[in-house]
Amino acid sequence: MGNTIVDENEESGLGMTPENDKKKNLTVKDWSSEDQPREKLIAKGKKELSTAELIAILIGSGSVGQSSVELAKEILKAHNDDLSLLSKQGVSELTKAYKGIGEAKAVTIIAALELGYRMLTEQNSKKEYFSNDSNEAFKYIGPSLIDLPHEEFWAIYLNTKNKILFKKRISIGGINETAVDIRRIFSTALEWNAVSIIVAHNHPTGFLTPSTKDLQLTNSIAEAGKILRIKLRDHIIVGINQDNRPDYYSFFDNGKL
Repeated sequence: MGNTIVDENEESGLGMTPENDKKKNLTVKDWSSEDQPREKLIAKGKKELSTAELIAILIGSGSVGQSSVELAKEILKAHNDDLSLLSKQGVSELTKAYKGIGEAKAVTIIAALELGYRMLTEQNSKKEYFSNDSNEAFKYIGPSLIDLPHEEFWAIYLNTKNKILFKKRISIGGINETAVDIRRIFSTALEWNAVSIIVAHNHPTGFLTPSTKDLQLTNSIAEAGKILRIKLRDHIIVGINQDNRPDYYSFFDNGKL
């Protein structure tokens, strides 16, 4: 019965613990109000809760011998306490990896993280952004690309003051490549009177070094831009690096432009 889901009111902590560790022998309901995530949020506000406590509220209940808070901590630890990594998980990955996470709970976690991503995207779209270096471009375009399981290619359009006018997805591909129509990049630039562009795509594999095709495509875009007098300022590749952190490669910073 190790996989049995317990009711929230019957949720237990770790049963085999030292006698002096009394909290672990209590259910979440028996904890002091300060230690109960929902009650703590009501009494002190959302900012006082840890990430694990917030996830515990989503989970609602843990599994036999493990509280919802402990289960949330286990999930976070497995993803290096990085919500962007957790957001990459699907329903099947979560339900198979953790006792006490059924389909409904997995869907709740995924939906909550997606809402957070969409809120960030909406906020970014309402701000005025200027891109004077690769890091600023990465911060702007990264949320659109970093967690995708497939490749996408985007273009960022700028005015004479390096203010970002908007960004546009140019193509969607598979896990290793995506076809790019250069005409589509520049037709939009001409329509919006952009004087320069930054292009970006992701590597779902996490290896950010550009391929031969990436180099060839960059050169072709740069040459087309020269004819139209629309400068290609940079091409960045984004992904999750070997340390499981969001990272990027800049063609300009590495002398490829």
